[in-house]
Amino acid sequence: QVQLVESGGGLVQAGGSLRLSCAASGRTFSSYAMGWSRQAPGKEREFIAGISRDSISTYYADSVKDRFTISRDNVKNTVYLQMNSLKPEDTAVYYCATEKLRSWAAVFTPGYWGQGTQVTVSS
Repeated sequence: QVQLVESGGGLVQAGGSLRLSCAASGRTFSSYAMGWSRQAPGKEREFIAGISRDSISTYYADSVKDRFTISRDNVKNTVYLQMNSLKPEDTAVYYCATEKLRSWAAVFTPGYWGQGTQVTVSS
C-alpha cells in the first residue's frame, strides 16, 4: 500500500521560504515519478511540480516557475519542494502525489495522494 506523508507546512510572511517534505513507502520509490499539487479554498486542485524517477526531468506550473524547486532523494525515499519568494496566493493545502504506473515523465496524472499540509502566506 502506497503511503505519502507530507511535512513542513506552516505560516510564513510574503517573501519568505518554506521547504516541504514527503516521505513515501509501500513500493520502490525510485521507480516512480513524484510531484506536488495544491488546492486553495474554493479552487480546484492544481498540479504544480513534478520530477521524473531519475530526477532528469522536472515540471513546474507557470504559477510557481522560478520560485519553487522540486527534488528527490531516492535513498531516503523522500521528495522535497523548496518554496521561495512566497506570495499570499500560494496559500493552499499542498499534497504530495505519485503516479500509479511507472513512467519516465515528470508530468503525470496522480494516482496516489498524501493527506496534505497547510501553507499560509500572510501579506
